[in-house]
Amino acid sequence: MVWAPICSGLQRRPPEHEQVPRQRPALRTAGSAWLAVVAVVLASIPARAEGPDLLPNERAFAFAARGAAPQAIDVRFTVARGYYLYRDKLKFSVEGNAIAADPLLPPGENKHDEFFGDSVTYRGTVLVRLALRDAMPGRPITVVAESQGCADVGVCYPPQRQRVAVTLPSSGAPPTAFVPAVTPARGWFH
Repeated sequence: MVWAPICSGLQRRPPEHEQVPRQRPALRTAGSAWLAVVAVVLASIPARAEGPDLLPNERAFAFAARGAAPQAIDVRFTVARGYYLYRDKLKFSVEGNAIAADPLLPPGENKHDEFFGDSVTYRGTVLVRLALRDAMPGRPITVVAESQGCADVGVCYPPQRQRVAVTLPSSGAPPTAFVPAVTPARGWFH
């Protein structure tokens, strides 16, 4: 018996005793099995992969500076616990002024590093004085620091460049307060 569509465009179903069971294509059954396997695997994965919670670069290696004297600036890195900063990756400059001599960097720890080999590193607070050649007390100047460091968990950060504007004190005045580097706001694509 052949069934033809009725005026609504729908086919009338034959009575149950006349229905022929339809065969499922093999692909459809394999697809269902595949989905079941994927569901089991996804259910076994934790909602958040456990890994180290790393600080942003600018918090792991916080930079600040202050006017120390009419011809000198103190720069400071505060290295978070569980992180270290490379001595040979530290570079300083002062926009619109010249540093009078190479900065005297404090001694650090010797470390054999899987990324950079034998290195000298810093932990905790690193304080360096920069002597300036033609500074003008009372005027703001911008200090630029370049640095790079790693976390003890084996993750190294890309080099970073931080800026801070400070004012040099006049002769006989006490040093100014440390000014932290301002981190630019991150947008959607940064």
